[in-house]
Amino acid sequence: MNTYHLLHTFRYCPACGSARFADNDARSRRCPDCGFTFYCNASAATVAIIRNARGEILLTRRGRNPGKGGIGIPGGFVDPGETLEAGCLREVLEETGVEGRIRRFLFTLPNVYPFGGFEVQTVDAFFEVEIDTPEAVRPGDDAEALFWVAPEALDYPAIAMPSVREGLRRLFAK
Repeated sequence: MNTYHLLHTFRYCPACGSARFADNDARSRRCPDCGFTFYCNASAATVAIIRNARGEILLTRRGRNPGKGGIGIPGGFVDPGETLEAGCLREVLEETGVEGRIRRFLFTLPNVYPFGGFEVQTVDAFFEVEIDTPEAVRPGDDAEALFWVAPEALDYPAIAMPSVREGLRRLFAK
């Protein structure tokens, strides 16, 4: 757990610019000058569990930080105005070059995504996704490589994001 406030990098009130912007509670800061309160709420993100006919899982090698070079799964942040399902399928298309279909919702897990010196709190929604052409996947966006791995051969320590590691353990670890 963090030993500092979630909004420690926010030093000035975004409404009036006051430097008296201070901790209000564990997830908010408040400005005593204008009364504005800013809350740090979790961002929505998705994870797509894609399997081929052999039961292998599609993994990525991350091409960008955080976790550059580590193992990932297609997925990412949900854009404003998107549903979780639409965000998941957009990320699948961006990272694999193929369209998918949501088969079913699996579960959610909290995550912390370090970005630009700030820790973004997320809630990651895991979906089982089906694609018609597993042989056609090609890396794109922040996936530098794609590969298929049998669940029993997963290298859990190499998985970059804690929520993805925990989600795969939940699904496949015995």
